[in-house]
Amino acid sequence: MPRYRRNDVSVQVSRNRVFSDSFRELFRLRPSEWKNRFYIIFQGEEGQDAGGLLREWFSVITREIFNPNYALFITAPGDMVTYMINKASYINPEHLDYFKFVGRLIAKSVFEHKYLDCYFTRAFYKHILNLPVRYQDLESEDPAFFKSLDFLLQNPIDDLALDLTFSTEVEEFGVRSVRDLKPNGRKIEVTDANKDEYVKLVCQMKMTGSIRQQLDAFLTGFYEIIPKDLISMFNEQELELLISGLPTVDIDDMAANTDYKGYQKTSTHIQWFWRALRSFEKEDKAKFLQFVTGTSKRSRNTGAKLRKLPRAIFSWAKP
Repeated sequence: MPRYRRNDVSVQVSRNRVFSDSFRELFRLRPSEWKNRFYIIFQGEEGQDAGGLLREWFSVITREIFNPNYALFITAPGDMVTYMINKASYINPEHLDYFKFVGRLIAKSVFEHKYLDCYFTRAFYKHILNLPVRYQDLESEDPAFFKSLDFLLQNPIDDLALDLTFSTEVEEFGVRSVRDLKPNGRKIEVTDANKDEYVKLVCQMKMTGSIRQQLDAFLTGFYEIIPKDLISMFNEQELELLISGLPTVDIDDMAANTDYKGYQKTSTHIQWFWRALRSFEKEDKAKFLQFVTGTSKRSRNTGAKLRKLPRAIFSWAKP
């Protein structure tokens, strides 16, 4: 059984104050010290940390990260499963230090190969990887705004009677302001010729503008443990699996909650598809779920999330 070593970082916490105690113990440490082994001690409990207490500590503190009392994250309105940064986190005076701490914590879990029971929006993973966000990434974070942008792209501007310019309203720390999406943007009219650019820029602003300081604090902490150039070798789907591990995907549940358009569940091609999917390895099943829903986390409303499945997979085949 491993014993305490000279370079170990002793982390003494109370189960009732895991987040605040851990923050007090660890935030003051240099980033290099975070790469040492954490020796977890739960106050009032006997036992040496042979690895099990570290896993338990990660499990408990992960739940606390998303405790509404800290106001750091909220569930995405589009799926009610994945988490996104709470733009109102400023109600907590220490929120920026907390975000930096959480960035270090999540990077530490990746560094130690300890999976966390949490899933984030696709845009959040892209921010970590320094990848551009797209308007499709907005669907889980702001479904109503996503639908309005999708409608804008699918219809002529003149038919919509909209007076849009390359500017948008952003709320940051409770203060609303109009920001240009490009130089002199509020003077540039959105037309059919440039609406693709408008959608791209307004999504980037919507998904970053109101949380810029929180996101910067998180990324600062994360990159202190895992440098940007190292984590950037992965894509957003792979990063989700690095942080959260492989889920157990219930194929029978997916099949039972899929709506078909132009097909029946007894159709030959449908039967072939589910048979093939059941034969997938666990990792491939997780990647498939990511492809369909945007996350490997099973939604609480699986049926609604899988309504697009038959059209996406079977539109080329005859029923």
